Amino acid sequence: MKKIYYLKSCNTCLRILKSLALSNKFELHDIKENPLISSDLEHLKTLAGSYEALFSRRAKLYGEMGLKNESLTERDYKHYILKHYTFLKRPILVIEQQIFIGNSPKTIAAAKLALAHE
Repeated sequence: MKKIYYLKSCNTCLRILKSLALSNKFELHDIKENPLISSDLEHLKTLAGSYEALFSRRAKLYGEMGLKNESLTERDYKHYILKHYTFLKRPILVIEQQIFIGNSPKTIAAAKLALAHE
């Protein structure tokens, strides 16, 4: 499976998708237009190792809801990611059994390397 979870209105996501020069081999999943369902999130969690790894603390709602002052559990992370798309780190690239989460240069370089070895 080759899938990308991203936000179509996010310039960073679009810049990264363009830089990866992806072919039609990938299924694009806009998380705003098509919110994650529990089974998709479970699959991502299996690949990532935790819901926390998928959770974005940069989300505006994270601060607005005062979540930075709480001790969140895995159950909480799952709940918030399913509740609102903004809590999912993005983009997330899934290449078979590998997952690349977020937009750091190191993550994008690793994804490019994985794509080059296909």
